[in-house]
Amino acid sequence: MAVQQKKMNVVQLTFIVAVNMMGSGIIMLPTNMAKVGAISLLSWIVTALGSMAMAYGFAQAGIYNHRPGGLAAYAEDAYGKDGYFQTFFLYFVSLAIANVAVAVSALGYLAGFFPSLTATPLATCFGVIGLLWLTAIANFGGPKITGRISSVTVWGVILPVGFMAIFGWFWFKGTTFAEAWNPNGLSIVQGMGSSISLTLWAFLGLESASQNASAVENPKRDVPIACLFGTLGAGVIYVLSTTAIQGVVPNAELQASTGSFGMAFAQMFNPAVGSIVMGLAVLACVGSLLGWQFTLGSVAKDAADTGMFPRIFAKVTANGAPIAGMVIMGVVQTLLALMTISPDLSSQFSALVNLSVVTNVIPYILALTALTVILQSAGVVGGAYTRTIAISVVGIVYSVYALYASGGQAVIGGMLVMGLGWLIWLFVAPKFVATRRATAQAAAFAQAGKGD
Repeated sequence: MAVQQKKMNVVQLTFIVAVNMMGSGIIMLPTNMAKVGAISLLSWIVTALGSMAMAYGFAQAGIYNHRPGGLAAYAEDAYGKDGYFQTFFLYFVSLAIANVAVAVSALGYLAGFFPSLTATPLATCFGVIGLLWLTAIANFGGPKITGRISSVTVWGVILPVGFMAIFGWFWFKGTTFAEAWNPNGLSIVQGMGSSISLTLWAFLGLESASQNASAVENPKRDVPIACLFGTLGAGVIYVLSTTAIQGVVPNAELQASTGSFGMAFAQMFNPAVGSIVMGLAVLACVGSLLGWQFTLGSVAKDAADTGMFPRIFAKVTANGAPIAGMVIMGVVQTLLALMTISPDLSSQFSALVNLSVVTNVIPYILALTALTVILQSAGVVGGAYTRTIAISVVGIVYSVYALYASGGQAVIGGMLVMGLGWLIWLFVAPKFVATRRATAQAAAFAQAGKGD
């Protein structure tokens, strides 16, 4: 008799959802948000609500659409193969951009030990490129070691950020926070929209929660609950930690820092503790980058296997490493690092985050707007249908607002990426048209045979 596999309960899945989002994305945010002022913390409220709405929509889509492909598979239900490709391509590019941003974060904390790494924009750029290639080459041995390293190093960020959210208030000074509140004289509306892209960056990856539906005891009930409370839990920690740090470190010092959490712990305890936190953050970023570099190569391989990408991306070694694809994406990431050279590290990080958010949000919109088709095909009616669509509309409206808040330069960059995607589709489309015609002809012959 087959042994039934033990599945996760709702608490376990909620924890996984929160940890998946709380990676290296948070550690550079206090520096960038300090340039706006503590009023930028209002952006967390808007982003948390929008992210919870999107998470719920993706959870419902994952319950009723079991095909591999995630967001792209959801979009395909409403937009066909061309929608699948564009969703996949934009999401794929966003991962490459995010990798460069994570490398920038790692270099910022590494500069606490080696200041020369950020002495000039050129030195910073070469440092980022060096980290990208180091982590790409480290993956040539295969996924086994990479997975183990990433699962451990992520705690190098989660533990300091969690500590700051809970215990940082013992060092919080109201006068420090008040002085940092609104140095640029923004209105409440401007303050709420000032850091939308930065705060959304910390929530990117929320869509991956729906991929665990098959491993849950009661997916129709537990997946939406885990998505909502996992996102909410991560949001609470984000808000508490970034608020606390604004009251621990004076705003001017925070703006100039390339390792904000390390600086905060140095002031809360002593420089040695600050250095430990800086070291943990570096390890966490490098571990995260290791995992995402392999993921990028694997996603490209899957696309090549389905005919979406050139065959060279499908080549793997005996250890299962898609080296050719990782080398090609290493070149792409190098170009991204060169294209975003900025006077300082935080400016480069901000430019990358804005572009990553734009290229990520468009797939979100495409996937969420396919929900009507997904739900109707699954026979969902009544209150369940109305509730899901209403919540998803909130997520779509937030996504459109996030595009606007990302700024004109990032939106233009996103449109250029989309244009490149359609150019590639020009050569990919005939493969799928031929397959569709062959399938239609086979169905016609089969129908004719039944008629005879």
